[in-house]
Amino acid sequence: MLKKGTKLYSILTGSCPKCHEESMYVDKNPYHLGTLFKMEERCSHCQTKYKLEPSFFYGAMYVSYGVGIAFAVAAFVIAFLILELSLFNTFLVIVGTLVFFMPVIIRLSRNIWINIFIKYKGKSILPD
Repeated sequence: MLKKGTKLYSILTGSCPKCHEESMYVDKNPYHLGTLFKMEERCSHCQTKYKLEPSFFYGAMYVSYGVGIAFAVAAFVIAFLILELSLFNTFLVIVGTLVFFMPVIIRLSRNIWINIFIKYKGKSILPD
């Protein structure tokens, strides 16, 4: 189970990396594409500012490459090695997987990126 206080909890839930008390996103559902990139300015619990500097989340593009590769490898293993589909059909499954999970990959990448720079402080934190 995911426990508050772990990086994995914040990454998978999209919660504040410092206090884990609320979501960083205006809309938790990444498939509402109109609000995919909309984030709260600050955490209402600990006042952590999410955009540490202008264009902060451009670095998440590098993370998204790795996350996308992980999804593609998983799709390859399932389609080609387990289901024994042809190479062409496996390619189609990989492309379909990447397109379908694109919003999830974007959010996971942003969550990973911000968790690299902000450490968990727990419930005993004071506002910045």
